[in-house]
Amino acid sequence: MNKRYRFLIVLITVVVCFLFLFPSIRWHFLVPKEQQTLALESREQIKNYSSGMARGDFQELIDLARTGGELPAKLNFLIPEAKKLYKEAKRKAPEKWDVLTVLSAFPSRVEVLDAIESHYADAILKLKDLQKSAIQLGLDLSGGLSIVLQVGRTLDSDDPEDAVNRALEVLNSRIDRFGLTEPVIRRQGSDQIYVEIPGSADPERINDIIMGKGSLAFHIVDQEAAETFNRYYDTHPASTFDNDGNLLDSSVVPADVQILGVYAKDRYGLDEFQNYTAVKKEVGLDGNHIKSAVVERSSLDGKPEVTFLLDSEGGDIFYKLTSANVDKPLAIVLDGRVKSQAIIKSPIRDAVRLTGFGNDEANNIALTLRTAALPVELTVANQQSIGASLGRDTIRQGLFALVAGFGAVMFFMLIFYKVAGINAVVAQILNIYLMLSVLSAFNFTLTLPSIAGFILTIGMAVDANVIIFERMKEEMRLGKGRKAVIDGGFDKAFWAIMDSNITTFIAALFLSQLGSGPIQGFAVTLAIGVFSSVFTSLFVSRLIFDFSTDVLGSKSISVSWTGKTRGPALAAGEVK
Repeated sequence: MNKRYRFLIVLITVVVCFLFLFPSIRWHFLVPKEQQTLALESREQIKNYSSGMARGDFQELIDLARTGGELPAKLNFLIPEAKKLYKEAKRKAPEKWDVLTVLSAFPSRVEVLDAIESHYADAILKLKDLQKSAIQLGLDLSGGLSIVLQVGRTLDSDDPEDAVNRALEVLNSRIDRFGLTEPVIRRQGSDQIYVEIPGSADPERINDIIMGKGSLAFHIVDQEAAETFNRYYDTHPASTFDNDGNLLDSSVVPADVQILGVYAKDRYGLDEFQNYTAVKKEVGLDGNHIKSAVVERSSLDGKPEVTFLLDSEGGDIFYKLTSANVDKPLAIVLDGRVKSQAIIKSPIRDAVRLTGFGNDEANNIALTLRTAALPVELTVANQQSIGASLGRDTIRQGLFALVAGFGAVMFFMLIFYKVAGINAVVAQILNIYLMLSVLSAFNFTLTLPSIAGFILTIGMAVDANVIIFERMKEEMRLGKGRKAVIDGGFDKAFWAIMDSNITTFIAALFLSQLGSGPIQGFAVTLAIGVFSSVFTSLFVSRLIFDFSTDVLGSKSISVSWTGKTRGPALAAGEVK
């Protein structure tokens, strides 16, 4: 391959890998620790923090407005919003922006508070998304909880395999819903589920999330009762419910009707109360009859719609329900909260299509339908808590081992192979860079065994350079010139390097499939290292040698203390 194309491939690889690695660099090295702490909080805590900061800043603005003060630098983000509001109102923007001119742009105090709160919330939520894109630290590095769940009998399916797979999706949805650090949830054998939650977490709280069985059901909405209740609630807001949320006057609605709150996701992804509605107490259809739910695009207008499939029993139940309630609203109720309502247009049997939603709402509804209830019984077989102090010690020791191992190997290469050793050092630095980029791109979790995989990969990659350099020495003894020595060294070392790396990759593949936990982490890192070390040893290292020959005009090659070749036509007796 032309050297220019090879250089272009390496350059593109380096740039792409940097894009993959940048989120990890930014999160771990550029984001201050206090902001990291905020981003790792639950969404409820982020909401409380943002609203609290907004109230404090708003009060500061009010105090400054009384004295005609300047707008604080930390609140300069309000100026673009104020300019936008001036433009929409077709008002002339002031030449100088101070507290009074900024506040006068907003229609009310609520809008000012909302703008400030949005600023804080958006910044933290962006960091939360950034953290999910960065390399994660495993349980052994950051501490947290390790839970093994035993799968019991299947509750709603004849296929145990499908039931366990759906249970994995339910658990992932539940834990993420509570704003915890990204969990590791995977099958362990045929009848266990392994849950790993890095970071600080309350074991009792996690146990409630995992063991609780979600309740999803479809209820017919009683529109007349809903209108009657809302008129009553408007005139009796403080005396409608008791402390437990029960109606104080049960005669407000019919006996077969219950009042439920309607909720929608707010900017934090949390359920936000909208209003009340009245639904029939009788469950029209239980959510356990749902087999699958996906978001599709309408063939007519291209808008998102939620389509879910029911099992045969559920199809019969739903057909009777929808046949008797055409043109009536149907409510999707999850854990006592109305998540969505849709009008029944015609009798439906097994394939149900819900329309009238935005893309985000449609995805949320589909997720709700898929993950509302656990299809299997779960019991805690083992639960362990690991402190963060152990993680800090492990990180320190692991990084020291990685740096010390890399340094020792590179020192040996520089001393033993002289100038050619520099080539090996550059290749190994790029090798580690590529490995970290792949880990970041696929959101792999970095654990102590993963660090061990890094160290082993460094040794393996250097071994490839050693084979190449020793083959070069053999070519030098034949009196060949620089280009012939390089070509012969790489050509004769190629299959020896490939054989060793292919066998290592096969071993890593089996370890990743048959092993679990730390063994799997080690295997994944080792497999990634096999690919990156072959690329850097055979492709990048060769390019560096060719660059020195063709661009820098090097005539000699220094591979050891005992031999150096000059020129393309030296005789065997002239080798020094």
